[in-house]
Amino acid sequence: MTAVPAGTGGRRAHQRAPWPLVLIGLLVAAASLVPLGYVLWTTSELEPGQASDFLVRPRVGELLWNTVRLLLVGTALSVALGTAAAWVVERTDLPGRGWWHGLLCAPLAVPAFVNGYGWVSTTHAVQSFGGAVLVVTLSYYPLVYLPTVAALRRLDPSVEEVAQSLGHGARGVFWRVTLPAISPAVLGGALLVGLHLLAEYGALQLLNYPTLTTAILQQYATVFNGPQATLLALVLVGFCAVLLVLELALRGRRRRSRVGSGVSRTGERVPLGRSRAAVVAGLSLLVALALVVPVASLLRWLVRGTSTRLDVDSLLGALGSTLALAAAGGALATALAVPVVWLAVRHRGPLATLVERSTYVAGSLPGIVVALALVTVSIRVLPALYQTVVVLLAAYAVLFLPRAVVSVRASLELVPPGLDEVARSLGCSGPAAAARVTVPLVAPGLAASVALVSLAVSTELTATLLLAPIGTETLSTRFWSDASSVAYGAAAPYALALVLLSVPATWLLGRVSLGGAS
Repeated sequence: MTAVPAGTGGRRAHQRAPWPLVLIGLLVAAASLVPLGYVLWTTSELEPGQASDFLVRPRVGELLWNTVRLLLVGTALSVALGTAAAWVVERTDLPGRGWWHGLLCAPLAVPAFVNGYGWVSTTHAVQSFGGAVLVVTLSYYPLVYLPTVAALRRLDPSVEEVAQSLGHGARGVFWRVTLPAISPAVLGGALLVGLHLLAEYGALQLLNYPTLTTAILQQYATVFNGPQATLLALVLVGFCAVLLVLELALRGRRRRSRVGSGVSRTGERVPLGRSRAAVVAGLSLLVALALVVPVASLLRWLVRGTSTRLDVDSLLGALGSTLALAAAGGALATALAVPVVWLAVRHRGPLATLVERSTYVAGSLPGIVVALALVTVSIRVLPALYQTVVVLLAAYAVLFLPRAVVSVRASLELVPPGLDEVARSLGCSGPAAAARVTVPLVAPGLAASVALVSLAVSTELTATLLLAPIGTETLSTRFWSDASSVAYGAAAPYALALVLLSVPATWLLGRVSLGGAS
């Protein structure tokens, strides 16, 4: 029997999408756009003159400038650090590569607001633009590093060797061959970093760096002006739209799947030579800034803090709630991402693209906006669900669906659609072919998605504070209640427990990236 070429099977598959898949994708997209609908509906209460007068205030201009420069510089530095570190680990003769990989993944276990807490409680000099850039970059560069490592692992080394044989040096091979090949992974990571920076609250509040997001929460907390707060949220949606269009344009439409696995060997590594000491020193500095400073600060406050107290029952209760919510949120977001990604990759077209892009919008909004949107919907449509764990999990799914979509897509894009065609030609139905052929191949990506979303859920603050059922506390909310009142010693046990809880998921993400995530 002659196998169906990947390109041919792919073209036929992209023409017709099963209507149940389209319906599920549309439902997921509609749920993801509920917060945007809430923002538009609330903002419509303002007269055009009121809206323009509010937006042209000098304070709004300052917030806009702070947000833009943090977004640009923080994303650029995260991309540069994540990509460079991944290349050094995967393509050079760096000693102890496995250890470095683990250390470079480890900052994922330190939430951004815990990182900010560690730096602020060490020195108040970080309460500035430079300090904000430092903290968010150290917190989010692994979102670029991990998919880039996985992409480099999957890249056939013979492609780079051909470029070397044509006379290109290591730098030329990287810019001409390697970077274009891994660009989808880099762009996906950059998109996640950008969305997180738009929605970041906890770290920036501790760092006393005002942005549109911190101002939105202050609007709700002080003057209770919903329309003006959601008007600022609408500006964040505009930023999100720019990021989505830019990422889509840079990604392009070129297919990257292949039927074979390429050369099953490791290519010749680039010798670092005289620069080895400088590279090792740079990586050591990065690890020290991202890990040693915040962890050392936690331990110091745990031992020496005058407000230190350890309520074991409270700690265990918060730990149990965090574990349960993180596992459920990770599984739910991943399950919702699968049909969306399947549409976007297997049935490409305007509708599939619109469905996928819709899932990113809420990721740029502060958790409180998403929470208020779901509170409004639940009270008006399903009042029995108000202040239940169902609404809280829905908020997590909407907020962190972008993480799941990026993780699942990175795996599914590498599975040739021709394999499904071959399975169907052997008598398997469409769902059976997907279950027996595609799902096993993308299983590592699904595991990475669950781990990545679970990490985000365990550290979510604002939506959890507003939506959690009465009596439900998480490690994040307990930490925040103490840290925001400058009781650093009391906050330290919860922050340390949060870091330790994140270690298994971080380890899993590191293992999946080394295995190729496919």
